[in-house]
Amino acid sequence: MKKAENIIVGISIGDLNGIGSEVILKTFEDSRMLELCTPVIFANVKLLSFVKKGFQSTSLLHGIDKLDQVVPGKINVLNLWKEGVDLNFGVSDSKAGEYAIRSFVAATKALKDGLVDVLVTAPINKYNIQSDEFKFPGHTDYLDQELAGNALMLMVQDNLRVGLLTDHIPLNEVVAHLTEELIRKKIETVKQSLIQDFSINKPKIAVLGLNPHCGDGGVIGTEDDLIIKPALKKIFDKGTLVFGPFAADGFFGSNQYEKYDAIIATYHDQGLIPFKTLSFGNGVNYTAGLNKIRTSPDHGTAYDIAGKGIADFNSFKEAVYLAIDIYHSRNQYAEISEKPLKTKEKQL
Repeated sequence: MKKAENIIVGISIGDLNGIGSEVILKTFEDSRMLELCTPVIFANVKLLSFVKKGFQSTSLLHGIDKLDQVVPGKINVLNLWKEGVDLNFGVSDSKAGEYAIRSFVAATKALKDGLVDVLVTAPINKYNIQSDEFKFPGHTDYLDQELAGNALMLMVQDNLRVGLLTDHIPLNEVVAHLTEELIRKKIETVKQSLIQDFSINKPKIAVLGLNPHCGDGGVIGTEDDLIIKPALKKIFDKGTLVFGPFAADGFFGSNQYEKYDAIIATYHDQGLIPFKTLSFGNGVNYTAGLNKIRTSPDHGTAYDIAGKGIADFNSFKEAVYLAIDIYHSRNQYAEISEKPLKTKEKQL
């Protein structure tokens, strides 16, 4: 296992006109962060030096041209481009989106190749990143293509973990996607993540119903009775501690969520609204189910406050912390999993 200070955290810069650069610089102004990890920002050191000056940041930047030049204890900035870039804080434009994707794609390749240990992504604008070369709704879909496993959005804040059966799809398409196979697959992904990433041996998982009051016995929809309940029973009977479906309207307000290690919502806003209400800006978006670790803050580009120096960096900082914690948990899980095999081999 690597020492904590040697964990290399790859960081994609996000939308240049958003708050990404600001929250990154603010996070690493605290020198204690550099005792936990070695950051590598995929961008351009001149650009970040300009931003740093504008925000009067005290972060000390170290420009590099290759990843083998990374220096522990420094805020390394990998120069992906040499040309100057005009910043226009608070404005969405395709050029900013192009640089955001250049950073993200390069950081993902470094993660895939094992040149960085974990990846933390600053926010992008899902509209201005679209191009002939990049046709994905966002980070998660691209990572799902490039890395092994099955990506699942898992929102995390301390012991509150909220996953999704369906994520970035229109609400009127949710029912068409809701199948027994999807439910089984997502629950298995969440279960495995809780075991290997969060060191929970026998996780308990709650699933929220699709319709109001879980359909009220078919009066307000039949999907809960015909699809979700039978799927959960089959999964439970095979040994997974999964419960539900629960009526979503009172689940969080009654504190039922505190009884479970993770909650799986059937669609995006059903899970994200209560999560963001409870997490108070400290939540993290973790892409569970993949062979590599990626986290991000739970907010967007925040164009309305970009360039003003008032962005809250707590969520980004928590994303770095969580990536490091999961890295350690996975290493520990791998070591524990290997020991029984070695013991059996010796007996043979």
